[in-house]
Amino acid sequence: MALFSSLTPVFIAIICVLIGVIMKKTNGEKEKRDTKSKHPSRPWVDEDLKDGTDHPLEEEEGEEEWQGLEENVAHVPFTGERYSEAEMIKRSQTFYELLNKRRSVRFLSDEPVPREVIDNVIRTAGTSPSGAHTEPWTFVVVQDPSLKHKIREIVEEEEEINYKKRMGDRWVNDLKRLRTNWIKEYLDTAPYLILIFKQVYGRLPNGKKKTHYYNEISVSIACGILLAALQNAGLYTVTSTPLNCGPQLRVLLQRPANEKLLLLLPVGYPKKDATVPALTRKPLEDIMVVM
Repeated sequence: MALFSSLTPVFIAIICVLIGVIMKKTNGEKEKRDTKSKHPSRPWVDEDLKDGTDHPLEEEEGEEEWQGLEENVAHVPFTGERYSEAEMIKRSQTFYELLNKRRSVRFLSDEPVPREVIDNVIRTAGTSPSGAHTEPWTFVVVQDPSLKHKIREIVEEEEEINYKKRMGDRWVNDLKRLRTNWIKEYLDTAPYLILIFKQVYGRLPNGKKKTHYYNEISVSIACGILLAALQNAGLYTVTSTPLNCGPQLRVLLQRPANEKLLLLLPVGYPKKDATVPALTRKPLEDIMVVM
């Protein structure tokens, strides 16, 4: 009993040390979690705009099976166009001058645009490269006036919240000089709205999910080609990312759950009294590095 009494302080000390070690470890893990959960201050971003490329598919993918093209894809001879150096320089300069005239136009006329032109520019966008040739894009063309107006109502309702609550003072102030706000008249007046959805995954013939590699990058490239095709056809647009509208627009347009809205383009001719900000572009030496 005397021995136990003499050892009691030792036991208490050991217990205190163990408790201290456990608490320190717990606090350390909590700090790590807190550090990971804290992101640098930045404008609010829509969930639909996040790239899910690095996220593995659910367990249903399970067994390894070929997801891409047929196992023995035929390869055919290829001969590309070959121009003289003078012709190459001329063509590259002409194309640059064409695209350098491209501007984001927010004042669009309701003047009709030939439907065949829209078909052709989307065909052109569909020539874009994609990861493992999965072609993970859907272009939804809206021309019905009532449907366009429903889209406008959804976008304006969410955009007002974005400007007033979600985007932050810095973002809103940066947009002030461009004179933009949540009122989107062009969604009614433009003869066509093109909504570009990225397919974050596809479906195999057996119903299982199919990986769409680099879907965000692939669809973004297609959007760039689409903008060039519109400029080439003499049509104008403004690149619109309707933040937080994706789920509602997906339901309205009856798109499946694997499609996420990436971009909304109102397409048409500029109004006669249209204006654009007097902006300049960075010179070549500021955007190109030659090693």
